[in-house]
Amino acid sequence: MTTLATAKGSGMEKYLCYGALGVAGLMGLLFLLDLIVGFPFGGGPFIAPDVLGILASGVVGFLGFNAMKELK
Repeated sequence: MTTLATAKGSGMEKYLCYGALGVAGLMGLLFLLDLIVGFPFGGGPFIAPDVLGILASGVVGFLGFNAMKELK
């Protein structure tokens, strides 16, 4: 049986920052693909949600990057 070690302190904070950056990048890419190609969310006349999704992904990415800079 294996046990998982819990990360505490700065190790956990770094993982959370990397996770935020990864999710922001993935969602930004998905919204950008939907805006340009129309895949995966169906594209169509709904441009505003794509633009707002890209902006939200940028904000989350900025916050993750800024928090990661403060940890160093």
